[in-house]
Amino acid sequence: MGRIAGVTAAETRERLVSAAADAFAERGYDGTRVADIAAAAGVSNGALYAHFGSKAELLVVALRTNGPRLLAELLTADPDRSVADLLVSIGRRLPRRRDPRGYLIVEALVAARRDEDVARPMRRYVGERADRLAGLVGVAQAGGELDPALSPGALAHLCLLLAFGSALVTPDLHAVDDQEWTALLDRVLAALTPPSQNGAPE
Repeated sequence: MGRIAGVTAAETRERLVSAAADAFAERGYDGTRVADIAAAAGVSNGALYAHFGSKAELLVVALRTNGPRLLAELLTADPDRSVADLLVSIGRRLPRRRDPRGYLIVEALVAARRDEDVARPMRRYVGERADRLAGLVGVAQAGGELDPALSPGALAHLCLLLAFGSALVTPDLHAVDDQEWTALLDRVLAALTPPSQNGAPE
């Protein structure tokens, strides 16, 4: 099972990433062998290693490929939407059940605690997401939507904790009423707005 006739290198790589995402989501990082991924993609172990240096690299690439696209999709759909409204809109979706690949973040975070080969690229992945969120917070502060006294880094960290935590506390473990959750998010957002906008004296 070497390179498949008529299949480009890019298509082979795409097959491997897709097979890895399914395998990690179904069996977990530790329960998945490189040979399982190669077989599912229809290639040899050698062909897999021609594209990826390790199982750890495949995990992070699979996460990046199948990770949350919601922020980008919402920005594309409505580029004039306020950042504060954008964050609340994403927050409203956190308690909902995800596609199985949406739980790859759990496998990656757990593996990163045990395996430095996973931890290194995961630090970059999480750092990039935090930087993107902090940048949005800065834009919202400059536009008067969020209190400029808040630390963009700290607020980005809070958003990451909520997002990653929602992948661990799934709806089958604990569910919350949509209206109650939305009401809570609205109260949190009100607390993050500049004092002049939430009724407090300046």
